Amino acid sequence: MTSEKSITVEPIAALEAKLEEKTEVAKEKLEEFGDNKIVKTVSNIFMVILLLGCVAFGVYGWRKGIFASPETLRDWVNSFGMTAPIIFMILQALEVGIPVIPGGVTLLAGVLLFGPWWGFWYNYVGIVVGSLATFAISRVYGQPLMHRLFSKESIEKYEHWTEDHGRFNKLFAVAIFLPGAPDGLICYLAGTTKMSWKTYTLIILFCKPLSIALYSLGVFGVSKGISAVGMLLF
Repeated sequence: MTSEKSITVEPIAALEAKLEEKTEVAKEKLEEFGDNKIVKTVSNIFMVILLLGCVAFGVYGWRKGIFASPETLRDWVNSFGMTAPIIFMILQALEVGIPVIPGGVTLLAGVLLFGPWWGFWYNYVGIVVGSLATFAISRVYGQPLMHRLFSKESIEKYEHWTEDHGRFNKLFAVAIFLPGAPDGLICYLAGTTKMSWKTYTLIILFCKPLSIALYSLGVFGVSKGISAVGMLLF
């Protein structure tokens, strides 16, 4: 019996050791790639182009009167037909991984453009896709990319969560469940931990709807109140 155990256990242990060694080597190479000056330069250029694009669109919308009222903005979006929701969901997904526009702004835009019901679902789908993509990207590039996108102070504010794996899962779920937390940052942070894809996906799918619903209902109620006051005054 003793000889059989030694024959079966030793090769498995050797394979596990080799696999762990290769994994560490792969991580080191990825970190070196993430620290590469070319990668940093390209990411900076991309961020600048995206920011300039947002500014240019803002100027264009202001000159064309697109932002004159929620109605004019809604009419402009509806002019794209069936592609309008798709474009919006893509932008919402990008917002999670590229922290240029505050998440609250895009959530508000979804409700104002498409109403509380469809605005909720378009926001939800876009955020779920963006959150899953962010987790996948963070699994590959990890800390180097996260430090390129977020300030050191912001990262340190949440990084201590990762000191306890079980505690991080709970804190992450609460942060996703309630509105106000920086989704992009904590999603990148989750990708640097041992959290499984299954746990992460379930948290995103079942915890995110509440914060989106609170934004959707809140914005819809405020917009209705403002319209009612406007009708009374004018």
